[in-house]
Amino acid sequence: MNARISSRSFLALVGVVVLWASAFPAIRVGVDGLGVAALSFLRLAIAAVALALVAPFLGVRRPRSRDLPLIALAGATGMTAYQVLLNWGEVHVSAGTASMLISIAPVFSVLLGRAFLSEPVTRHVVVGSGVAIGGSVIVALGGGSTGFSAGALVILAAAVMQGVYHFVSKPLLRRYSGVEVATYAMVAGTVLALPLIPATLRAVAGAPAGALLSVAYLGLLPSALGFVIWGYAVARLPLAVSTAALYLVPPVALIVSFVWLSEVPHLLEVAGGVVIISGVVLINRRFPATRQTPVTAERPVDPATGPVARLSQPVGPAAAFDHRRQPGLDQPRRPRHPRARRRSRSASR
Repeated sequence: MNARISSRSFLALVGVVVLWASAFPAIRVGVDGLGVAALSFLRLAIAAVALALVAPFLGVRRPRSRDLPLIALAGATGMTAYQVLLNWGEVHVSAGTASMLISIAPVFSVLLGRAFLSEPVTRHVVVGSGVAIGGSVIVALGGGSTGFSAGALVILAAAVMQGVYHFVSKPLLRRYSGVEVATYAMVAGTVLALPLIPATLRAVAGAPAGALLSVAYLGLLPSALGFVIWGYAVARLPLAVSTAALYLVPPVALIVSFVWLSEVPHLLEVAGGVVIISGVVLINRRFPATRQTPVTAERPVDPATGPVARLSQPVGPAAAFDHRRQPGLDQPRRPRHPRARRRSRSASR
């Protein structure tokens, strides 16, 4: 029975990698026929409707009213702004290159956590962040006819928005599941993208069938189904296996882009992508830690390529060394016997 569950989990994990990797070439097809605005709104709307329909079967609860501002911010950054910037960037940048640049998002999440949450930043996190940023510079210099691609900067801006989404989602993930947070953010992002409806209607009227099929694929499979099967996989597989599998998204995206779009990346872009992934791996590397209480909270997910950062971490004061657990300090006091209390009173007299 366990072997059957494990095999299904691995198949789900493989499906997530393929779906999130295939999103980048699908964006390239959709943006050519629909434009940036229409592709952004339609993908969000289709995914939001699909997740809302299956929400009762996935146990998605109604969010608390006090969490609505944070959910709106998550939808604005991780869904609306992210989709617009990513689609805009892929007008000028190849799908494979975009997948490599997006993988730098955990760096910005770490920096925001350090700046606003006073999270500790270890030496390997600092080095890994520097390596990943250096790799993104290599990728940016390796694209375009002039040797520098301005579209790469737009993709990096999308990665920043994704990093903000990770940062904003952390408090939400202490109270809700990953699928719930994704559903809330997707619906909020769709609402915030409503001003794109006029441009969407004009674009859909003359859009080719291939572009319409592409946006339907993006909304239903990488965006909606991807979140569901990701949650299924990470609940049944070791954390290290789930996290390591996501490092395969950029190389798989390169392969899918070559097969689907006949895109051949520049050698310098591939080298930069390897450097980025190496930096992210270094950021997420595990080292022996001091005593800590294993309190965990699920981490946020990427709307296009999935969560690259750690999926669980110690939270709250338990993440540090708890001095109350030292020998001799955590032993409860035994109540004194009534006779002993009477003796102490008589002695004091």
